[in-house]
Amino acid sequence: MTTRYTVEQLRAAAADAVRAPSLHNTQPWRFRLVDGGIDLAVDPLRRLPATDPSGWGARIACGAALFNLRLALAVAGTPATVRLRPYPGDPDVVARLVPDAPRRPTPAEQSLHGAIGRRFSNRAPFWPDPVPGDARWRLGEAAHAEQCWLELVIGTSAVNALAEIARSAHRVLERDPGYVTERTRWIRSEPSPDGVPTAAGGPRSEPQDLLPQRGFGGRDRAPGRDFEPEPLVAVLGSAGNTAADQVVAGQALQRVLLTATDAGLAVSMLSQPIEVPGAREALRLSLGRFGTPQMVMRIGFGQPGRTTPRRPVDDVLDLPVVPA
Repeated sequence: MTTRYTVEQLRAAAADAVRAPSLHNTQPWRFRLVDGGIDLAVDPLRRLPATDPSGWGARIACGAALFNLRLALAVAGTPATVRLRPYPGDPDVVARLVPDAPRRPTPAEQSLHGAIGRRFSNRAPFWPDPVPGDARWRLGEAAHAEQCWLELVIGTSAVNALAEIARSAHRVLERDPGYVTERTRWIRSEPSPDGVPTAAGGPRSEPQDLLPQRGFGGRDRAPGRDFEPEPLVAVLGSAGNTAADQVVAGQALQRVLLTATDAGLAVSMLSQPIEVPGAREALRLSLGRFGTPQMVMRIGFGQPGRTTPRRPVDDVLDLPVVPA
């Protein structure tokens, strides 16, 4: 039985973990080997003080990376037991993973692991084909498997109400010069291992758009043309909103995203109504759900795209120092 993870196992698992999504593709995580276990921590140098002053987004991103890490270790036959926020004196460490009993990976783990390298945020308009009922059910079950809930916003009035909350939050954020400056710093017009490439930004917003698009320097489209007539919108939520709840929600988010990818669906995330406290509360009240909304998503069938770049794995590892 494996009692300690090795540097090689950490490096292999981290190669999958870094494929997780993050606000502005900042990749705010670090991985280190400590006493045979793997610690996953928020990288304080990659925080977004204007966009994410509470650290919510960084913890969601690290939770998503944690889910990929769990999958990679499980598929390698060395699954982990996870302890969230293991060190009260070091809140930046969001999780510690130690070896569990070896076992064969399940078919579900293998399928989700196979989707890691194909998942990307698709900011382009989706096709009008409806998402089938069985795929909707799978997405809900993915959230439930990680102790979260997924609310599909059904009906014109419900979608319009959510859209108004999202547009209002977007306007609040766009009036903040610090927020706009920070977002601009992470737009990449040249090849880069982080940030959002302009090619992945999606079309520029138009006033008639139902849902707001964050301005990542996307391409123009014909004036007056609708972005999407009837998107499927979903809200992911958790039981609470502590730092640990946010890490849990990040794991659920990644499981939902990989489940969608495995089902041939495209997804993009709209976090503006989560980033503005008043909008988040309005969203919670509109849904009538117990708990806290943690992410809004649009889901559908989209045109092919490509994953955004990631930093080299060695750039996110803190390896033990070997005595000379």
